[in-house]
Amino acid sequence: MPVASHGAKARALSILMVAEIAGMSLWFISAAILPDMIAEHPFSALRQAALSSAVQAGFVVGALASAILGLPDRFDPRRLFALCAVTAALANAALLTLEPGGNAAILARFATGALLAGVYPVGLKIAVGWGREDRGFLVGTLVGALTFGSAAPHLLALAGGTDWRWAVGAASFAAAGGGLLCLAAGLGPHHGTAARFDIRAIGLAWSNRKIRLAYAGYLGHMWELYAMWAWIGLALTGSFAAHMAEAEAVALGRLVAFSAIAAGGVACIIGGLYADRAGKETIALIALTASASAAVASAASFGGPPWLTILCVLVWGAAILPDSAQFSALVADHSPADRAGSLMTFQTALGFALTFLTVQATPVLAGQIGWPGVFLIMAVGPALGIVAMLRLKALKSA
Repeated sequence: MPVASHGAKARALSILMVAEIAGMSLWFISAAILPDMIAEHPFSALRQAALSSAVQAGFVVGALASAILGLPDRFDPRRLFALCAVTAALANAALLTLEPGGNAAILARFATGALLAGVYPVGLKIAVGWGREDRGFLVGTLVGALTFGSAAPHLLALAGGTDWRWAVGAASFAAAGGGLLCLAAGLGPHHGTAARFDIRAIGLAWSNRKIRLAYAGYLGHMWELYAMWAWIGLALTGSFAAHMAEAEAVALGRLVAFSAIAAGGVACIIGGLYADRAGKETIALIALTASASAAVASAASFGGPPWLTILCVLVWGAAILPDSAQFSALVADHSPADRAGSLMTFQTALGFALTFLTVQATPVLAGQIGWPGVFLIMAVGPALGIVAMLRLKALKSA
C-alpha cells in the first residue's frame, strides 16, 4: 500500500484549499451584488432569480458531461481544474461589459456554472487520492474551503459598497489565480486513473445500494443548502428592515450572510476531524438534525429582534454544511478508485439539478407565503436525508 509523505500531503491539501476558495468565489457573486445592480439598472424578479439559477443549471450540464465522459478519472485533474477555473473567471468577467439582467448576462452565468463543474468535484477527486482512513477529514477540509469561497462574494460586495463591478472583477481575478495555483498540487498515492471511457461506471450510482443511499442523503441536504445560501442575505434584509433603515438592513444582511456561510466552512472542517472516528453517517445525521431544527427556529424568529434572528441563522449556517463532505466521502469509500471522480461528479450533478429548481422557486415562494414559510419548506430536505442515513447505518451494521 503506497504511503503519502505528510509534507507533500499537507502541501497539496493547502494548495487545494486556496484554489477552491478562489475558484468558488464566482458562484454567488450575482446574488451578492444584486441590490446594487437593480439600483443601477432595474430588471424583473424572474431575471433576478435567473442570474443565480443559471449558475446551477450550467453546473448540472457541465457536471453531467464531465461524469458521463469520465473526465476527472481519465485526465490529469489539476490541469482540468486550472483550465476550468481560468475560463470560468473570464466568463464571470464578461458581466462587466454586459447589460445587467440581460440574456447575455444570464448566459455568462450559465457558462460560469458549467465551468465550475471542473473545479469543485475535480478538487474532491484530487483530495480523496491522498488518503483512505482520514478521507472524512480530507473531504471535510476541502468542502470547508469551498464554503469560504461561496461566502466570499458577500464580503466582496460589502467591501465594494455600491460599486458592484469591483466585486465582479475581484472574484474573477481570484478565480483565475486559484486555477493556476492548482497546477502546483501533487497527486496522492490513492489517486486512480481510468484507462478508457466507460459510461457503465455511472450505473454504480443505482446498483450499489450504499452509494444510492449516500446519493439520497445528499439530495435531501441539497434541497435546502443552495436556496439558503443564495437568498439568506436578501431574506435577512427583509427581516432587519422592520427594525432599522434600509441601507443598514442591507449591510447587516450581507455581513450575517457571509458569517453564516463561513460558519458552515468551519463546522465542516471540525466535522471532518471526527468523521473518521465517529462514522461519516453519524456526523451527517447530527448535521441534518441540527440544520432542520435551525431552519424551523429561523422561521419562528423572522421579523423579531435582530439578535435572535442572527443567532438562529448563524446556527443554521454552521449546521447546514458538515454533512455535505461526508456524503461525498461515503461515495468515494464505496466506489472503485478509478471511478470515484465520475461518481462524485455525477452526485453533484443530481444535487445541483435539484438546486436549480429550489433557487429559482425560493424568491417566488417568498413573495407568496413569506420567508418563514419558505424556511419551513427547506427543513423538509434534511428530514428526508435523516431517513437515508439511518438506513445506511443499518445496512453497514448488518
